[in-house]
Amino acid sequence: MNFDAYARTGVDLVNARLDDLDDLRAVFPEEHGWMRDEVTERDVAAFRRAQKRLRDVFEFGSAGRDADAVTELNSLLENYPVQPRISGHDAKDWHMHVTSRGASVSAEYLAGAVWGLSVWLCEYGSARFGLCADDRCGNVYLDTSSNCCRRFCSERCATRSHVAAHRARKRAAVEAKTPAPVELTVAEMAPASVG
Repeated sequence: MNFDAYARTGVDLVNARLDDLDDLRAVFPEEHGWMRDEVTERDVAAFRRAQKRLRDVFEFGSAGRDADAVTELNSLLENYPVQPRISGHDAKDWHMHVTSRGASVSAEYLAGAVWGLSVWLCEYGSARFGLCADDRCGNVYLDTSSNCCRRFCSERCATRSHVAAHRARKRAAVEAKTPAPVELTVAEMAPASVG
């Protein structure tokens, strides 16, 4: 069972836009095409609620609040219980899934996402749950770096943030070198009297 893939579905959900049914359909990768076809308006509300709670898990983890992250994940595990099943097309392709296809789309997807994030937390700790350091972004990520030093959700955000910081430093250096304009008093501006 690929727990990392399940955990990444949780990240994808938290980072997704969920304004309407079309936005929700865009969350499902090709291998979950049946979910995209079967999702309903009722699922949108369930995904939005779970999205907020999963974001809380990432905020707790990135703030060092392990116990709060665990409490929230345990509560989500109760709401979306795991029902393992073997799946595949032939004897060479057997693999595990965490829920049965008879469940609603939201129950199936969210059980996998919550299970994957729970296993991730147990395996790596909640410090590996990150919030992008680029203030314009807001995405979450799983820190897979070797020394737990990742700060951005993507190379794009890292580059954008570093370029902005570089430009700000350059502006500050130029401003520091530019002499301040001299302000003259009214008396200094008046013509000298001839006498």
